[in-house]
Amino acid sequence: MINYNGNLTENTNISVEQNRGFLYGDAVFETLKVVDGKILFAEDHYFRLMASMRIVRMEIPMYFTMEYMEEQVKNLANALNISASCRARLTFFRKSGGFYLPTTNDSEFIITAEALQEPLYSFTENSTYEVDLFKDFYVTKQLLSTIKSTNKMVQITGSIFAHENGLDNCLLINDEKNVIEALQGNIFMLKGKKLVTPPITDGCLNGIMRKQILAIARKTEGLDVSEESISPFELQKADEIFITNVIKGVQPITKYRKKEYGSTLASELIKKLNVLIRLG
Repeated sequence: MINYNGNLTENTNISVEQNRGFLYGDAVFETLKVVDGKILFAEDHYFRLMASMRIVRMEIPMYFTMEYMEEQVKNLANALNISASCRARLTFFRKSGGFYLPTTNDSEFIITAEALQEPLYSFTENSTYEVDLFKDFYVTKQLLSTIKSTNKMVQITGSIFAHENGLDNCLLINDEKNVIEALQGNIFMLKGKKLVTPPITDGCLNGIMRKQILAIARKTEGLDVSEESISPFELQKADEIFITNVIKGVQPITKYRKKEYGSTLASELIKKLNVLIRLG
């Protein structure tokens, strides 16, 4: 069962011969985490979605308020009996018509959802998580790279590369050869007492969890937080590297090439993140 334009249904009646999301990747989406029937960081997700739609010149339906978004996700989660903890995906696509030039900028949406086992954020201490650079393709330094569109060929081919090479993830670089993010999340690097994450202007995703972790880290005593470019060479000088996204929260990297890393700060941040969720 899915939510198609506000209706719970098992049949979308979408034609793959006409759907622009399928034909041209003419779609944007949000991945949401629902805990106890509530979307975590709903306001941030809503405004990022609205910004993404404006960037790609997609018309936002007048009725699609933040309250409406929350209601529609909740309706689907309840219908599937997974509202205690689930992952939902909200996808907006332009209505059918035209080739590269659409005949309309009006849009439709689909919400899908699946159960999650863990409502709060956690990671297994002392487990290995190895990454390497993915250098076959670059992410360009432009505004389109910062939004969640359905054009994810770099991430797809990078994921295949990681699987073929026995890696847990890969780090992506931009056209200036700076490290900007992981395949499915933003990246943070700790060196001494300085915590660094790439700026949005480098082409990384404008991540929802990135924003939460930055806010928490800036309130952490003794920690110097900065948004600046990261070269691949700097990674091997770091004490910790971790990945953030809204589903996993914080994922420590334990090995990059021959360098191994700790997870002390990552563990501290994930505890503070869970406190934030409980208070929210």
